[in-house]
Amino acid sequence: MWLITGCSTGFGRHLALAALAAGDHVMATARRPEQLTDLVAAGGDRARGTILDVTDTATIEEAVAATIDAFGRIDVVVNNAGYGSVGAVEEMAMPDLRALMEVMFFGAVAVTKAALPQLRQQGSGTIVQISSMGGQLSMPGFGAYCAAKFALEGLSEALAAEMGPFGVRVLIVEPGAFRTEFGGHRMHRSATIEAYRVSTGQTRTAIDNMHGSQPGDPAKAAQAILETLNSDDPPLRLALGNDAVDSIRGHHEQLRTDLDRWEKLSRSTDLT
Repeated sequence: MWLITGCSTGFGRHLALAALAAGDHVMATARRPEQLTDLVAAGGDRARGTILDVTDTATIEEAVAATIDAFGRIDVVVNNAGYGSVGAVEEMAMPDLRALMEVMFFGAVAVTKAALPQLRQQGSGTIVQISSMGGQLSMPGFGAYCAAKFALEGLSEALAAEMGPFGVRVLIVEPGAFRTEFGGHRMHRSATIEAYRVSTGQTRTAIDNMHGSQPGDPAKAAQAILETLNSDDPPLRLALGNDAVDSIRGHHEQLRTDLDRWEKLSRSTDLT
């Protein structure tokens, strides 16, 4: 029994289809539930659709209650709803940053918190957080987006330890560039300051040209997530895509290099 946010497009839709193909039950959600008509029809009596706006607590609670009412339990909660953002830190308007965090971080936390009592009481279940390779490393122009993903991963790592004694798991999914609406109309672009062309211009150009050319297949990503959930020993973090694996590994190696290089000074700061 799945509860998935952001099912109108992208990973959310592909995960819903993959879960239904595997014989599972799915509560698909979106801010505009009319966009789910075909998805719900394809699932027959194993699919339901309802409104869920991650910035609206009432719709979150109603969606969780509707899932329990329809299926009797929740086995998998997927926090997928969100959008991209590009702009240098100085270029980012504070209201836009707050709006981004409201959806990408606080919204995911609100859905998680609404579902946790049910998962804890039934003694099983998994929270799937759709993060990004940008949840572990950041790039020029992606500071706001990556800040939201960093925050979600930090909270989720603690959550995994907190919920382990209750039989509830957490899976943080870190995709690279996949052929979804990310980079298209679901990408917020800040106003520009000409001086930042030197550091963020390449990022903006890549975003403008990436839609429809991303290497990742979201249907394969959905199948990989299902395979991981069915594993007896799933990881806390699952990178998806060659670019994600290479980028995260390179970042870890840089962190290790810096830690080793400055270890003596770092260790010299304790009271003696």
